Amino acid sequence: MVTSLARQVALCAALGLAGLATAAPAATLKIGTEGGYPPWSMVNAQGKVTGFDADVGQALCKKLDTKCRFVVQAFDSLIPALQADRFDLVISGMSVTADRAKVIAFSIPYATEDSAFVLPAGSPLLKATDQKTLLQGLAGKTVGVQSGTTQGAFLQKHAPDLKLKTYETQDQMQIDLSAGRLDATFSEVTPQSQFLKAAGQGKFALADYVVKSSADPDILGQGIGAGINKSNTQLKAKVDKALCELIQDGTIKKSSQKWFGVDLSNYAACK
Repeated sequence: MVTSLARQVALCAALGLAGLATAAPAATLKIGTEGGYPPWSMVNAQGKVTGFDADVGQALCKKLDTKCRFVVQAFDSLIPALQADRFDLVISGMSVTADRAKVIAFSIPYATEDSAFVLPAGSPLLKATDQKTLLQGLAGKTVGVQSGTTQGAFLQKHAPDLKLKTYETQDQMQIDLSAGRLDATFSEVTPQSQFLKAAGQGKFALADYVVKSSADPDILGQGIGAGINKSNTQLKAKVDKALCELIQDGTIKKSSQKWFGVDLSNYAACK
């Protein structure tokens, strides 16, 4: 009788533990992203976040054995929202810069990206071979940039004579360019190339001169990284390790080639 009772108690305890394990929700990583910056981050017709950074986020969650939940909001509000703990990470084509690093921490830069101008087809500035010629040629002209981006900060510093117009999204900026309300746009090469393929082919073209991050690393940054709250040092260590594994096993390369047609993986970050 004692033995039978002991077995019943043990069985109940085991079932209770099993029930607790089943009921416990899986950890969820909340990721802030813009959702309007193709092909890095966009929202499809079903409301799902897609793009290169969505792939990176999903792969990262898998490595960390968590679920992903994307939180979509304007790019220039992502850092304040991260500081307010509305999400755990920002993964949204965000360049690692000295100014941003004053207020948030960053993962390793998992991707690299240059910037370029889109101009009307036939513009003589398309063939400019150096930064000085290109920026001087834009003096007095209206150039569109996305609000809160490194490209806007770069033009404010290096081209004060042009008229800078900011937009909440790339789509809004490109609509104004197509409507003739802008003389040029300045953004990262990949979304600019996507615009040309989708809507601007024949009417606009990418300038030959590409502005590399090395032109002003303090402003243009050291590559694209995930933003993390400064107080969350444990998460940063886990994210850095996981991102290096994703670079080394080819996951980021595969996604980059799918969305951009080129490999933007930052292999040097993990050496």
